[in-house]
Amino acid sequence: MKIFKPYYAVIFTSTHSENSNGYSEMAMQMEALAKQQKGYISIDSVKNDVGITVSYWENLDAIKTWKAYTEHLLAQQKGRQQWYNWYSVRICKVEREYEFTSV
Repeated sequence: MKIFKPYYAVIFTSTHSENSNGYSEMAMQMEALAKQQKGYISIDSVKNDVGITVSYWENLDAIKTWKAYTEHLLAQQKGRQQWYNWYSVRICKVEREYEFTSV
């Protein structure tokens, strides 16, 4: 039996502006930096007309620390100034999970 410990999900939903110069590089850099943070678990992301990125964290302190990380603050500023028309951030506690695999 797998023991489950609740964790947190940060759901970042966005629509992009026409100016995407440098966005892909910054997104890759932020993902690499997030993976180095204490409390980071994993990330899932899809990008079409609306982008959805969900990062998973052990606790709220880890999320707070990541939000205030200097390079992340700079990326947030650049996003508001250049890359996003709109975004929403939701922080949720995950208390249960399950999955299906056909293989």
